Parts: sequence; C-alpha cells; structure tokens
Amino acid sequence: MGGPIARNLVQAGYRVCGFDLDPERLAASVTDGVVAGQNSADVLAHSAIVLTSLPSSQAFVTVAADELLPKVRPGQLIVDLGTTVVSSFRELAVRFADKGAELIDAPLSGGPGGVERRQLYIFVGGSAATVQRVWPILSAFGGAERITHCGPVGCGQIVKGVNQLMMGLGNAAYLEALSFGVNAGVDAAILAAALGNTGRWRGDLNATANQIAAGQGEQVAVKFRELPYFLEAARAAGFELPLTAQLYQFCAEGERVVIDDHRPAPSFWHELTTE
Repeated sequence: MGGPIARNLVQAGYRVCGFDLDPERLAASVTDGVVAGQNSADVLAHSAIVLTSLPSSQAFVTVAADELLPKVRPGQLIVDLGTTVVSSFRELAVRFADKGAELIDAPLSGGPGGVERRQLYIFVGGSAATVQRVWPILSAFGGAERITHCGPVGCGQIVKGVNQLMMGLGNAAYLEALSFGVNAGVDAAILAAALGNTGRWRGDLNATANQIAAGQGEQVAVKFRELPYFLEAARAAGFELPLTAQLYQFCAEGERVVIDDHRPAPSFWHELTTE
C-alpha cells in the first residue's frame, strides 16, 4: 500500500520523503518521485507529517516507540494508516502528546486497487482540528468521498475492527455453510448455481462458492492475522466476541497452508474440508 500512496501524493504535488525496508520497493518509489530516506528517523527529520503503513500492529508499535518517539519534535503529526491494537495505540498517543507531538489513526480499507483508483475507505480518529489538517493529504491519495472522522484517537481503529470483522466473520459463515454441502457430497459449482446470486447474502455466497469451485477456497480470508487485535480490544473494554474467539481458536490450531501478508497462515476452508 505504501508505494501507491506515496505515488499519489507526489502526483498531487506533495514533496514526499519515504523509507522501506525492501530496497526494491524504495527504488520503485524513488522512480515515482519520492525522496529516499535512510531510515524511519531520517524521514521523521525531514517531515512535518509522517504517514506509517506497516504490516502489523506489533510492527507499528515497535517503530513508533523505538524509532519515532525518541526523535519526534513538538508540532509534528504522525498518522498510522495500518490496523493497530486500540489500547496500544492510545497509550502511544499519550506518549507522543507528552512530547508536544500528535499521533492519530487513519486505517484504510480498499486494498491496492482502492489506492490506484483513489477510492479508499479511511477511518480517522483524532481531534477535529487535526483531522481537518490532515484531510487534504488523505484525500490526495485515497479520495475524499469515503473519509470519516470517527471520533477521538483510537476510534478509527475501532471502526476498522468492525470493517474487518464484518468481512472475516461473513466469509467464515459462507465457507462453513458451503462446507456442509461439499462435505456431504454436492459440488461447489452446483451449490453456486442452485442458490443463485440475488439478494443481500446470495451474491456473496455465490461468489464464495465459485471461488471454491475454481479451486481457490483456501484463499478466502477470514482475517485470521488481525482477529487477536479485536479480541484484545474487546477484553480491554470488558465485553465478549464469542464468534470471533471461536473462529480464531479453530484456525489457530490448523496447518499453515496459505500466505497472509507474507507470513504462513491457516486456511478456514482447508480446516473445514480436511479429513
């Protein structure tokens, strides 16, 4: 996501300094007009506003605490575009505020294609004044139509959690329903044809059945990697997510047969259909 975001910002007229641990990705961004930073601290030193797009909650927390916080300056703004555990994010925001800087959340939904089309959902958590300050930048790479100010710091991460759980639990429900038919002896292509694709749920079920029929059932994601983020947020707030907890526990015990965000991960469909 970082490369296309940086390219959109350059095309919008912003001067962008960027860094990536992958030299090839950084070189591609330099070709797009990004100024290469030596490391994250170098980017911080040359920027009034820093956007982070990192592969996990732990990666962001580590970079923010160990590389950005020690060198942040008063008045600087850090905007996390990833999905991060709410409690960890809010704790970091307090630490940045103690140094006269601001940390706000603006997690994205829409994938690389959404960046290319500038059609991203962006869920922003922060003060109204700070959100107004960063709104033109968010609009420049993601479009203005789907940006929502969700509330104080951390609220963007909460809304992103609803987004991810909606997709993950929805996919899990379709996969389990279809596994009943497939395990009982009916081909997924027949299920897709028989159940149709009209109405609120039939279209999604049909798409999932067709993926299974095409041999791609193991690739249907249930957001396994991020489920612990939302379980932690629920525990911290004192409520339960029973379906999420059961889904995570079931998958966590399974084989790592797919790659999720460059790391081995289980597949819910594989676990449902493996004898």
